[in-house]
Amino acid sequence: MLWDLLPGGRQPGGAPFNFAFHCHQLGHAAAVVSRVGSDDLGREAREVVRRLGLSDAFLQEDAAHPTGTVRVRVDEVGQPSFTITPDVAWDHLAWEGPLEALFAGAQAVCFGTLAQRHEASRATVRRALAAARNALVVYDVNLRQYYYDRAVVEASLAASRWAKLNEDELEVLRDLLGLAGTSPRALLADLRGRYGLEVAALTRGARGCLVQAADEEVSVPGVPVRVVDTVGAGDAFTAGLVCGVLEGKSLAEAAALANRLAARVAGSAGGTPVIRRAEIEA
Repeated sequence: MLWDLLPGGRQPGGAPFNFAFHCHQLGHAAAVVSRVGSDDLGREAREVVRRLGLSDAFLQEDAAHPTGTVRVRVDEVGQPSFTITPDVAWDHLAWEGPLEALFAGAQAVCFGTLAQRHEASRATVRRALAAARNALVVYDVNLRQYYYDRAVVEASLAASRWAKLNEDELEVLRDLLGLAGTSPRALLADLRGRYGLEVAALTRGARGCLVQAADEEVSVPGVPVRVVDTVGAGDAFTAGLVCGVLEGKSLAEAAALANRLAARVAGSAGGTPVIRRAEIEA
């Protein structure tokens, strides 16, 4: 949970928060587990979480570190670049008693690479995943700046049933992990096979998505939209895909839902615009 400092002003953000918000917006009970500072931005973050209909019960307070911020620059086609403030509250996410029951009872858990850049939060994430043994664990690869290495990426893949990544991240993983193949399909297949993933989902911006399972591959074209910025669009896609599958939709139906939701987010400012599900379904 952090603040995206966008050209048009600050917006609540952070990939896990965005994911939880969109799951909630699609009609599911969702919780964000993070940490904010004992400062004005932290208090405002809590207010935003509650105003959006989520609980702040698992939003820890840190008296020693500030609430996270990310300076976001958006280019002429809406693509963002990020400058992420180091050593902030979410880097020090701690394991607390109530988290055991939360993760043990979850149907799905989504986590990323960035949240593991500090050893404190990395240990908490790993403990959470161990508690979530009955859940659909989704790894949002989410590579940012230089805050990743092979050991963290491989441990995260090994702990997950699904992985979601974009085209740039697939190129990085090809080199980082030595993936075999010259096409996205072949690279995803090697990634799935090597780490025992049930599903690998590749977002391709305006060109839609490619979602691959052992016995099925779905390619969904992009939804035309006038892009404002693409911040949070990938997180919305992940939420749509997860919620759709858990609701019993086919992989193709869930991917189409996820694509439509992501497009609507890309056509809005920030990662958490309020969107009615009926608009997406229509």
